[in-house]
Amino acid sequence: MKIITKLAAISAVGVIALSSASWAEMVAPTNVKFDDAGAVAMSLTGKAGSAESGAKIVGSKKSGNCVACHVISSLADIPFQGEIGPALDGAADRWSEAELRGILTNSKMTFEGTMMPAYYKVDGFVRPGNAYTGKAVEGPLDPLLSAEQIEDVVAFLSTLKDE
Repeated sequence: MKIITKLAAISAVGVIALSSASWAEMVAPTNVKFDDAGAVAMSLTGKAGSAESGAKIVGSKKSGNCVACHVISSLADIPFQGEIGPALDGAADRWSEAELRGILTNSKMTFEGTMMPAYYKVDGFVRPGNAYTGKAVEGPLDPLLSAEQIEDVVAFLSTLKDE
């Protein structure tokens, strides 16, 4: 019985250590380090994202919804793709992984005045709603995409090369 208890305790400590290690590698939105050009060199999660999951996020109207503004030929089955932003075909040829991560995290660091949302920003927003309703949310907001979702989208966009 003591052996089973010790094994259970060792397993529990291992699980806690692994989950703590994963959490320790996660970069909070307020701790993202941008270079002078707006690129973010380090993964926000400490690991590579999933291109397959990234494609779903890019095409989902409930999460990234990148296709609302960008055309992506490899996702031609998704209707009503937008033309406000540049086509994302060949994105991996135009931008590095670090640049893509920076653009997704806070596009305004790279493209001043862009309409693209900052997907991993939680503070510093202009909240004109107070002037009209007095009910604008105060304090930090949740990011539009999680760190893992950002890495998944970076992984997908990194597959988009000109042929």
